[in-house]
Amino acid sequence: MPGGDAGEERPRIPDLRLELDARLDVIAGRLRDLAKAKDRLQGLLDAVLALSREEDLPAVLHRFVTTAMDLTGARYGALGVLDDSGEELERFITAGLSESERADLADTDFPRGRGVLGHLIRDPRPLRVDDIASHPASVGFPPGHPHMRTLLGVAISVRGTIYGDLYLSERRDGRPFDRDDEDIVVTLAGAAGIAIENMRLFEQVRDSAEHFQRLLLPTLPDLRPFTGAAVYRPAPTPGHLGGDWYDAIWLPDDSCAVVIGDVVGHDLHAAAAMAQTRSMLRALLYDRLTPPSSVLHQLDRTLHAITDLPVTTACLARIEPAGDSWTLHWSTAGHLPPLLITPDRQTRYLHAEPGLPLAVNTDQHRPDHTHPLPPGATVVFYTDGLVEHPAHPIDDGLARLAELATASIGLPLQDFVDALADHHPSDGHDDMAILALRTPPTR
Repeated sequence: MPGGDAGEERPRIPDLRLELDARLDVIAGRLRDLAKAKDRLQGLLDAVLALSREEDLPAVLHRFVTTAMDLTGARYGALGVLDDSGEELERFITAGLSESERADLADTDFPRGRGVLGHLIRDPRPLRVDDIASHPASVGFPPGHPHMRTLLGVAISVRGTIYGDLYLSERRDGRPFDRDDEDIVVTLAGAAGIAIENMRLFEQVRDSAEHFQRLLLPTLPDLRPFTGAAVYRPAPTPGHLGGDWYDAIWLPDDSCAVVIGDVVGHDLHAAAAMAQTRSMLRALLYDRLTPPSSVLHQLDRTLHAITDLPVTTACLARIEPAGDSWTLHWSTAGHLPPLLITPDRQTRYLHAEPGLPLAVNTDQHRPDHTHPLPPGATVVFYTDGLVEHPAHPIDDGLARLAELATASIGLPLQDFVDALADHHPSDGHDDMAILALRTPPTR
C-alpha cells in the first residue's frame, strides 16, 4: 500500500483493548489486595489496642480468639492454656460454635493436648494443616464434634515461656490458611502475650494491695451480747490502696463503740493515715469514755498536731445500755448517716447534723445525737463507695441500699453485710466498707 512498509501488520484496535482490559484487571486486583492488606493491618492495630485496654484475663483471652478469627475469616477458634507442667491444657476457650454444636459437645471433656493439638504443644512453631485427618499426629475428633478440615495453630509465649496455643479452623471462603494468615496471627499472638503478662502483673499488684489493706483493718472482737460483722471490698483499680476503715471495741463502762471512716485518697499516704487514725481513736475511746463528739474533737486536734492528716470523714457511735434496751449515741465528721433496721423490717436513716470532716477546722464543734435501739435492731455503718454512682443522685443510692437491707435482713449478720457488698447500688469503682451491729432479741 502507498506510504506503508511492505509486510508490516498493525495491531488491531480490539486486540489493544483486550490487552488494556487485562492490565487494568491486574491493577484492580492488586489494588484490592492492597486494600485488603490495609484493612487487615488496621484490624490488627485495633486488636492490639483493644487487648491492651482489657482489665480481665478471661476477657483478654476470649478477645484474642475472636480477633484472630476476624482477621483470618476463620469459622472456629480456640485457645488452650497450658498447665504448670507445660505438657497439657488446663483451660480451653472456644468461639464460633453454634448452640447446637455446643449442645452436642456438652458431655465431652475439653481436649487435654493430644493429637494435632499436642503436636503444637511439643513443637511450638506455627502450624498450618490443609487436612487434619491426614496429619501424622491426628487422632480424630470426639463424637458430636463439628467437621473440621483445616487448621492454623500458633503458640503464645509470655517472657519466653509458652503460655498456650491458638487454634483456628475452617476459613469461611473454603480455602486453606495461607502464609499471610500465619504472619498476622503470629503478630497478634505477640501482642496477646504482652497483654497476658500485663494482666498477670495487674492481678499480682491488686492481690498485694488488697492483702496489705486487709492487714490494716481489724478482725472484730467478741462484742457479746451484740453481734457484729464487717466487710471490706477494694476498688478494682490496680495497686489501689483505699482509706476506708472501721473498728469496734467493748469499753470499760459497759458500752460498745463502733466507728467507720474514709480518708480522702487512694494511695499509700491514705492507707497510712487510715492506720494512724484508727490506732489513735482506739486509744482515745478506751481512755476518755466521753461523748463521741468530744472524742472526735480530741482526735482531730491530736492528729493535726502530730501528723499531716488528709481530709477524713468518720462516724463514731456508742451503743449504751438504757433499761431494757439500748441507746445509740453518735457523732459524725462529714460522714453518711447510719441506717437503722428494726425487727419488723422498717428502715430509717438517722439523719442529723453531720459536722465537719476531720482535718478541716479543729476548733469546730460537732454535735452529739441519740436514738433508742430496740432489741433485735440492726445498725449499718458504711462508706460512700457502697452507694455513690456518678449517673445517679446520692439519694437514689441510699434508697436502693435501704431496699436491699430490708430484703436481706433475715440473713445471719455476716451474710447480711456480704449481701449488701455483693449487690451494692454504686458503680463499683471505689472501695467500700460496711460494719453492722445487731442488738440481742432481749435484754
